[in-house]
Amino acid sequence: MSLHSKKLFAWMVVCLLAISANAQKTGSKSTAGPRPSANQLRWQDMEMYAFIHYSLNTYTDQEWGFGNEDPKLFNPSQLDCRQWARVCKQAGMRGIIFTAKHHCGFCMWPSKYTKYSIKNSPWKDGKGDVVRELADACREEGLKFAVYLSPWDRNHPEYGRPAYVEYFRNQLRELLTNYGDIFEVWFDGANGGDGWYGGANETRRIDGKTYYGWAETFKMIRELQPHAVIWNDGGDRGDLRWVGTEAGNVGETNWSLMPSKGDTPYHMLHYGVEDGDVWCPGETNTSIRPGWFYHETENEHVKSLSKLMDTYYKSVGRNSTLLLNFPIAPNGRIHPTDSLRGIAFKKMIDEVFKKGVVKEVQSPRLNNSSYTLTFKKPVEINRFVAEEDIAQGQRVKKFALEAEVDGKWMPLRDMLVEDGKDGLTTIGHRRIICFPTIKATKLRFTITDSKARPVIKKLGVYLAPELTADIPDSGEKKSSGLHIFFSSPKQMMIDWDAEQTFTTFRYLPPQDTKDGLITHYTLWASSDWTNWTKLASGEFSNIVNNPIWQTITFPATKARIIKFDADRLAEGERMGYGDIEIK
Repeated sequence: MSLHSKKLFAWMVVCLLAISANAQKTGSKSTAGPRPSANQLRWQDMEMYAFIHYSLNTYTDQEWGFGNEDPKLFNPSQLDCRQWARVCKQAGMRGIIFTAKHHCGFCMWPSKYTKYSIKNSPWKDGKGDVVRELADACREEGLKFAVYLSPWDRNHPEYGRPAYVEYFRNQLRELLTNYGDIFEVWFDGANGGDGWYGGANETRRIDGKTYYGWAETFKMIRELQPHAVIWNDGGDRGDLRWVGTEAGNVGETNWSLMPSKGDTPYHMLHYGVEDGDVWCPGETNTSIRPGWFYHETENEHVKSLSKLMDTYYKSVGRNSTLLLNFPIAPNGRIHPTDSLRGIAFKKMIDEVFKKGVVKEVQSPRLNNSSYTLTFKKPVEINRFVAEEDIAQGQRVKKFALEAEVDGKWMPLRDMLVEDGKDGLTTIGHRRIICFPTIKATKLRFTITDSKARPVIKKLGVYLAPELTADIPDSGEKKSSGLHIFFSSPKQMMIDWDAEQTFTTFRYLPPQDTKDGLITHYTLWASSDWTNWTKLASGEFSNIVNNPIWQTITFPATKARIIKFDADRLAEGERMGYGDIEIK
């Protein structure tokens, strides 16, 4: 071989090695791993569907009933399941999951296995069936229907013993055989604790992984509802998983994979597991209000339009689905504020994504793992969408996004990611990247790492309008961006994805009532939910007569959770607020 030939051969080897290395990084020689079932694909395509929380808790102003509440409390004057279905459909929901039985054990259908149901309520002289009415209403509106059945039952005398498991399965069988097709079966993860338990008034503990015999229960569901997916937070792995929070977000990295065995700590639930051996996608559940059940004091705290859009971007836009709760008011209807906010939410999604800045690219052919969208003239953009064909598995591990602005390429990042990273990791069913508005002539999408050859289904570029308080039914206020919930009627919790630094907490009391108005308080901070630092405590002087903004200042504190205790209220038993601001 001549010297020239040897140099040529050596150069070819180097090139082949470089191509091989790049191909290896984009996964051409590796496996895509598990793939979704037909049921899981149908479920993922739903994208958004509603939770409906309604039970005796609605009439006792509680989140969790004890199990001894009187069935006679249930007598709504205007119950209208068709209104629920219409509102949910207008809000963009494609199905409804109904709390057929919550932890109190009260059944919203006339179960033949217990007296603790609506058959012993005055509503419709005991002849009503809310599950039936809602199932029928969903089908009339073209929505899918599903059921939530709490495994924990604080009313049943046999809870914690083998006899209860038979009772639980009998009730599940009733729900799965009498109400048509069910798209999902939802089992809450709250299990065991204090309760009425037939009058025992005691605490009962169970092992949520073994007590219910999930394998046998799952087998029954598969036989009775072969097209349903199973959500389960303990024991045997279901078809879907919780994402580790009820704040309405999942990790910017979100694999639809989990290990088939073993415990599931928060980081697995929130981010999935890249090398998991079963397909188990995340379902993001949150409420349109701070609580899951209706509380009159929360009428002014329905999530704002900006908060709902943030939730959409951090759930559907991160390879998850969104299960959005609409609680039912005591009259038996969805409250008007919730209805209008939900409808405004759907209108804004349509405004942003119905039509792209350029035509959406279906099944783009990548060139060296890259695709460039070219605009006819400089255009304003601030949203990018990519979708994988997840029927082939989830493959993309990392990508880059660049825009050509004034003739120069600039890198983009997801501005909703708080830790300083670019957030451009997994894609899955749908990934939405939000970035500040720019005027660009090109946008370049490049996959930089993947488990197997990427199969991109769609790319799109959009311009979202600025969300301001003058948008009809937007409900914007200072607390709009906060995740606020109540761990008890007199304790408010506010949490963030990452640590923040605070010096000021501001409280605006209710403006039209003294009910729930806080006169004495204690404020705490934590970064781990376990170790708490007391920031301040005291009295809001003259707040009853002059209900203006109250300001609490303290030394700069790093924390991820704020706890606000109402030590004393002017009136009532549940704390209320007009607005909250934290700086």
